[in-house]
Amino acid sequence: PPHVYVTMWEDLHNTAIRFKNGVLTGVYPASPSSWLIVVIAIMSTMYARIDPSMGMIDRIKTSLPVSEFMTVQTQTVLSAILFATGLWLSFIFLLRYILKALLSYHGWIFESHGKMSFSTKVWLSLVKLLSGRRPLLYSFQASLPHLPVPSIDDTINRYLESVRPLLDDEQYKQMEIVANDFKKDPAPKLQKHLKLKSWWATNYVSDWWEEYIYLRGRDPIMVNSNFYTMDLLYVIPTHRQASRAANIVHAMLQYRRKLERGELTPLRALGIVPMCSFQYERMFNTTRIPGIETDFVQHLKDRKHLVVYHRGRFFKVWLYYGGRHLWPSELELQFQGILDDKSESQPGEIKLPSLTAGNRVPWARARLKYFNEGVNRASLEAIETAAFFMTLDDEAHGYDPENIRSLDLYAKSLLHGKCYDRWFDKSFTLIVYKNGKTGINTEHSWADSPIIGHMWEYVLATDCFHLGYTAEGHCKGDINKSLAPPTRLQWDISKACQEIIEGSYMIAKGIADDVDFHDCLFNEFGKGLIKKCRTSPDAFIQLALQLAHYRDKGEFCLTYESSMTRMFREGRTETVRSCTCESTAFVKAMEDESTTNEQRLALFKKAADKHQNMYRLAMTGAGIDRHLFCLYIVSKVMGIDSPFLKQVLSEPWRLSTSQTPQQQLNLIDTQKFPKYVGAGGGFGPVADDGYGVSYIIVGENLITFHISSKFSSTETDSFRFGQNIRQAMLDIRALFNPKEKKM
Repeated sequence: PPHVYVTMWEDLHNTAIRFKNGVLTGVYPASPSSWLIVVIAIMSTMYARIDPSMGMIDRIKTSLPVSEFMTVQTQTVLSAILFATGLWLSFIFLLRYILKALLSYHGWIFESHGKMSFSTKVWLSLVKLLSGRRPLLYSFQASLPHLPVPSIDDTINRYLESVRPLLDDEQYKQMEIVANDFKKDPAPKLQKHLKLKSWWATNYVSDWWEEYIYLRGRDPIMVNSNFYTMDLLYVIPTHRQASRAANIVHAMLQYRRKLERGELTPLRALGIVPMCSFQYERMFNTTRIPGIETDFVQHLKDRKHLVVYHRGRFFKVWLYYGGRHLWPSELELQFQGILDDKSESQPGEIKLPSLTAGNRVPWARARLKYFNEGVNRASLEAIETAAFFMTLDDEAHGYDPENIRSLDLYAKSLLHGKCYDRWFDKSFTLIVYKNGKTGINTEHSWADSPIIGHMWEYVLATDCFHLGYTAEGHCKGDINKSLAPPTRLQWDISKACQEIIEGSYMIAKGIADDVDFHDCLFNEFGKGLIKKCRTSPDAFIQLALQLAHYRDKGEFCLTYESSMTRMFREGRTETVRSCTCESTAFVKAMEDESTTNEQRLALFKKAADKHQNMYRLAMTGAGIDRHLFCLYIVSKVMGIDSPFLKQVLSEPWRLSTSQTPQQQLNLIDTQKFPKYVGAGGGFGPVADDGYGVSYIIVGENLITFHISSKFSSTETDSFRFGQNIRQAMLDIRALFNPKEKKM
């Protein structure tokens, strides 16, 4: 049929583009045309009877075979081309080496905002000069420096400094003894092995981090690991569920095509310093496969179908026709067909996804026993090889200004749903509600939140400002009525398997029911006012969280803030320990009525500067926790017992925090369209008696806090903590404007 030939032609076209972009990336920062320039230059010198090769061309010439087809002139030309090619490749490696050396300098990040030194300006100019023009997504990968291994002394000293405000004198003295004993032995031995790994590994942390923190975990990943991302906060472009799903899916396919071709622009700090793009590779066509002892991440090449879950049924939807993506109007027809389908679910089918929500070992065993042949294997394979998973949800969610808890319910739905209506093992599950609201649940092992956030920013902007809808809320465009309808996936689930499914569901439901979530919209002020206070918005918020936590629980705690290390190749995250001696001194001053406003302000600035410095150290590879984590892994491999490392890694993070960054501010003009702002996302509580807080600084006047804890803890209350955060933010602002009274 004609469309088969079109498909073949489109595949060849995509392969050609990928090959071309692969060549461009492979020779970056040079260009393929520069090879021709070098060849012409070498040939020109030869005609001028100048030998720039200092005899190498002649040596190449003598090594070439002589035949009737290889004349002396042909040998000379071929030798010159081979020499020019070698010279050109050497030039590329030299450029990359110089660029890598330049990117290993991080002094610029420690300079005060707006006060760039002359040396940093020269450095930035050199980086810009060597970065070439129009880089593709993976252009800088070979030029990124490797993550350095900090010294044992630096890490131990920073660790002791981080726990000082949490320990009394006797406890701290004991910790110093344990740490110093570790420093003498076995630390030097462990450090030596870790440095050896850093020489041959692309990144000495990332592979172990993925394996031991994520894939070897045997507890449920729902709530404990997966995280969510919300839709636009105030706007629903259409209330037609099938239409919204269609536009979102089409926008995702456009993004995937750019991603697979490597056409996306790499993120760069200051518009110049590149970030690692490694994590993007597994965004689509990826599934976490359960195992008895450890899971593994399965990533496939271009997949042409999607699996949709609706009212307990699974449907396979083809995303291509005639070599092209289905248009949004065609996808709408497919999804509407699923919504209109009145068929009943098969025995065991409704709660089948809860296998991915429960403990990993029962799921791994059930997968081997009940999904290894027949229709079950075929249907499971359809899910695991799909581009991604989508749920057409039968609930309505979103922000309702009349309902103070509307965002709380929306967050819980995205985080865990009904425990059986998201496939938690897929790289991500797209959820589209019946009122047109949408969101994403993401599996954490393959990447961190900024990666899925980058795609989501593109998708929302494309949906609203490029694809759009008709006046009736339908997708734009004609419909090809010859498209095959979605296919129901078939299952043969035995009673024994259904019992395992029910067991996983009950475990997952217990976890979900215990999640206490509160989303706090803070719109009294935002980034604009904080910057006028000449402080970092992140430091401002982190200090507010310390103040709020102290008021909430009457004590300080070990605090985790996630920072990225993507200035290094295959970098992921590092921990900023936000509870410091400086922050606790500030908090105590805020609670001491005898302290003057000037004293509080001075302590605030000191604590904010300390926080900024720690964040910068973490970003530049001088953090504490990833180094200690890797030393612990080495100790386990070598069979060395370390009381110090054991204690460090067992300390609970009772306040775990993360900022959701806005990465592509050019996609939506929020000055012109102030309602088109994202709401960020969140994650579940890390400690049984602690809080998880994710926040996003949106525009100039809005900060959204996503707060999680557990109902089972008598010490926590997410709504209460949200109120404490709000008051802490206002009280810190009042330091800069003493006329404002405490509310």
